[in-house]
Amino acid sequence: MQTPDLDPLRETLLLTLYARALDAELPQPILGDTHSAGIAGSIDYDFAKLRLKPSLVCGTALRAKKLDEAVRAFVAAHPDAVVLDLGCGLDTRVLRCDPPAGVDWYDVDFPDVVALRPRFVPDRSRCVGADLTTSGWLDPLPRDRPAMIVAEGLLPFLPGDAFQRMTRELTAHFGTGELAVNGYTRFAAWSMKYHPTIKAIGITAAQGFDDPHEPETWDAGLTLVEEQLLARAPEVDGFPQPLRAATRLMSHSTALSRQGTRILRYRF
Repeated sequence: MQTPDLDPLRETLLLTLYARALDAELPQPILGDTHSAGIAGSIDYDFAKLRLKPSLVCGTALRAKKLDEAVRAFVAAHPDAVVLDLGCGLDTRVLRCDPPAGVDWYDVDFPDVVALRPRFVPDRSRCVGADLTTSGWLDPLPRDRPAMIVAEGLLPFLPGDAFQRMTRELTAHFGTGELAVNGYTRFAAWSMKYHPTIKAIGITAAQGFDDPHEPETWDAGLTLVEEQLLARAPEVDGFPQPLRAATRLMSHSTALSRQGTRILRYRF
């Protein structure tokens, strides 16, 4: 299949897609997303130029797994929920989570990105084409149901206070629900632009926050429910060496663990 025509920001969707695909090919995968493996195999793209290291493959798969778990728990408790997967790219989360029939699932990304999804991802969700830094795209969505909002890998790529403004608009629109994100410290977000894979695509990343309670000050009605430091997750036992040993060593320090992958859940 022909390579999608994407600018550097949108091209990051291929990075995370390929990371999930590589995980799926492991003898003991963390996420086991065979859908992503099939999609990556159908795209004519030089994935080798991304030079994905085990740390990125394992980290991407593990954060996706933990966010999937949060979604499954929420829709089990709220079978009439609305789910928003923000910056969805070609993620197959809706297939992995397989929500109940009463759940309305919205995959949200730039219009040209969501236009790609029908070519690769089975039709299990409603696609919303929108620039998340603008207002108005939420207006057609239901207001009177609990919402599960997922933002994976999105925070560093939104300019200025756009993530904060978007969060305020989301919580005002839905009124009740949860927000789940993979959090980046300021240092982790800043250092991303020097990562060989990010440099290969040409992305400059910048946004992050250190204190997991900081979003509670955004006037969005958020309350921190959980901070998962994935350096301490049991799945790390399946990481290849020396990544496993380095991650376990890092896990003894909360400050160092926060520089790695962490999942933050907030109630509103």
